[in-house]
Order: sequence, then structure tokens, then C-alpha cells
Amino acid sequence: MAAARSAFKNFFDRDKTFKPKKRFDRGTLKYSLHKQANASLNSGIDLKEVVKLPPGEDVNDWIAVHVVDFFNRINLLYGTVCENCTEQSCPTMSGGPRYEYHWCDGVNYKKPTALPAPQYISLLMEWVESQINDESLFPVQVGHPFPKNYQSVVKKILKRLFRVFVHVYIHHFDKLVAMGAEAHINTCYKHFYYFVQEYNLIDKKELEPLREMTERICH
Repeated sequence: MAAARSAFKNFFDRDKTFKPKKRFDRGTLKYSLHKQANASLNSGIDLKEVVKLPPGEDVNDWIAVHVVDFFNRINLLYGTVCENCTEQSCPTMSGGPRYEYHWCDGVNYKKPTALPAPQYISLLMEWVESQINDESLFPVQVGHPFPKNYQSVVKKILKRLFRVFVHVYIHHFDKLVAMGAEAHINTCYKHFYYFVQEYNLIDKKELEPLREMTERICH
């Protein structure tokens, strides 16, 4: 098991395709919030407390930092199973027999379209990256206001990132267990879940595919 954990850590150290795609510049407010959030996360304190807004901070900045962090973490997480997630093994983007997700971005896919899971997730990650790199949606400079549609954009991003958790947990969890990564993905998921619950960022019906597991690990 120790060897599996080491291999899992080494995967993150060496992987080039699924490296974190978005970083904050040193000296900026968001960089400071990012470091603060990571320090709290690594300190071992209750994850329900970690997600709470620090005194005196702007909630939109706090949410922005976490959206970027979740994108990076989920992107890396999917990278650990992507070799086992193929068009043959996963011909649809599904979460078991009851849930199937169709892709729609309003540009290249103007109508919801059934796609193999790896293609869906690739498009999803590219779309999220384009959103968080758009400074009109996620302003970098201090004092630049967030747009009026910021909350709706954030909710859509997090709803779609949640679908990656759904697919990975239901179709590829055995691979993560074999790598000794079960505790890691559970921590990532719990952090994500407590955060979206704290700020009411995902509708309850969207969380339904993982409800039983969530009730078990998120007390």
C-alpha cells in the first residue's frame, strides 16, 4: 500500500498533461487567499471550517480562489484515471445507468450532445479554463468589479466539475483504490462538497448521483 501511495504521489510530480493550469501571481490578493486556503486545508482542521469566509475578505474573491483550486485538483484527479477512461470503456459521459450528461457550450455544440466520457471531460476542462482565464469574469486586478452574472457562471462551472467526480467515483474508483488514492479523492470531494454547500452553489438535484456516498463520508 505504501508503494501505491508513493506511485500516486509520483504521478502528480511527473505528469505533464494534467498539471495545474491556472496559478495566481505572487503579491496579488488572490494569491494570498490561495495560500491561506491551502494552509488551512493542510493544517488538518475540520473541512467544514476551512471553507468559511475569513473575516474581512470579499466572498467573491474567496469563491474565485476556490473555483480555480477545484479546477486544478479535479483536473489532476482525472489525470490519474484517464488511461482507463477511453471511448471504448466509457462511450457515454455517465454516472451509472441512471445519469447521463450531454455536452452543450452554445458554440461548437449548440444542442446537448451525447459524447464519450473522455471527449466530454476534455471539452469541459477546456471550457472551464477559458472561463477562469477570462478577466471580465474573474478579474485579476484589485478593485476590478465582478460581473453581474458571476454567481451564475460559478454555479455552472462547479456543476460541471461535479460531474467529473460522479464519473470517476462510479466508473473508475477501483483504479484509485488500487493506487492507494482513496483517502486523497475523498478529501478532495469533501472539501468541494462542503464549499458548494456553504455558499449554495450547486442545486440539490445535481448532487443526487453521489448522495449515498456523500451521506456516508460527509458527516
